[in-house]
Amino acid sequence: MKPVHIALPDNVINPHSVVIRSEQAAMPERARHYPELRYMGSKTRLLPWIFEVLSLYDFESALDPFSGTGSVSYLLKSMGRRVASSDFLNFTSTVARATIENNHVHLEEPAVKRLLAPYPDGSRFIETTFKGVFYKPDDLRFLDRVSGNIRQLQNPHQRALAYAALFRSCLKRQPRGVFTISGDLSHYDDGRRDLRLSLEEHFLEQVEVYNAAVFDNGRKNQSLQSDVFDLPREKVDLVYLDPPYVPRSDDNCYVKRYHFLEGLSQYWEDLPIDTSTKVKKIAKKYTPFSYRRTAVDAFDSMFERFKDSKIALSYSSNGYPDLNILESLMQKHKKRVRTFEKPHRYHFGTHKGVERASVTEYLIVGS
Repeated sequence: MKPVHIALPDNVINPHSVVIRSEQAAMPERARHYPELRYMGSKTRLLPWIFEVLSLYDFESALDPFSGTGSVSYLLKSMGRRVASSDFLNFTSTVARATIENNHVHLEEPAVKRLLAPYPDGSRFIETTFKGVFYKPDDLRFLDRVSGNIRQLQNPHQRALAYAALFRSCLKRQPRGVFTISGDLSHYDDGRRDLRLSLEEHFLEQVEVYNAAVFDNGRKNQSLQSDVFDLPREKVDLVYLDPPYVPRSDDNCYVKRYHFLEGLSQYWEDLPIDTSTKVKKIAKKYTPFSYRRTAVDAFDSMFERFKDSKIALSYSSNGYPDLNILESLMQKHKKRVRTFEKPHRYHFGTHKGVERASVTEYLIVGS
């Protein structure tokens, strides 16, 4: 392992280079096998580095209020910490309920058979609404059927596991792993196995994947769906923050890319569809972190909210605010601030024109 040096500006307290040495304990093997979602901004490939940085700090409990795919929360759980995971989207919070909060429950064969059984008088909402938009007719009928059966499961962690398997199946079956494109997507077909399997075949595989991800770390972990500013005020040793950021170009709207999964997570109940859009979008959820006029104040308020905990902010060089602003804001609330840097290259999608971005990733830690 090469040493990782920390670049610190002069105005940061204790401006000395710190080296993460190779003899440090390795990342828990379990964390390396977390079911990865094709998800914008996922930190899966950065987990070994995040582990190295967080291992420098003493903490027993951790909060991850922008949990996204859940990979960092799962890392923290694998490290034996008590973890509270949260996200403002329902489908991501559901994945965390399956993998972070859930310590024991699996989807055994009898439950899987119930999920695949015909659903009497079931709705055809997905089949009719998304005909010609996403997936083949058989896949759409399967989604209606399995959605109805999932809602009949009494155990909340079994429901969460089933939904997690369904979400990952949908992402694998969708050529670019996002729901911004629709119709005839045959030109994206590069022969991948994922595009040949039906959603039902994917689902059966993913049930096994998520069953294997369930483990007990001896702690009472929690999954919530909440905006960061609405979370209960409970004392926690460390808060890992990975909020959306104002991009240099395009946009960072998670609902735009994953609206189908968000709708699927609650069968579009209380989520009106904009029928004027080709992909049948739902309304965008507001976050102050996505706009220049509100982002700086949002970060300041967030650091103030968690000032009594260690704060680890994950951010990227292609976002706004920039590093100097973020360090200055954190210094208002924390006595000691250290910035860890790592070159990184994002790969989003699997098609030939896959988006790639070379950036510097930051972990700004206030203690």
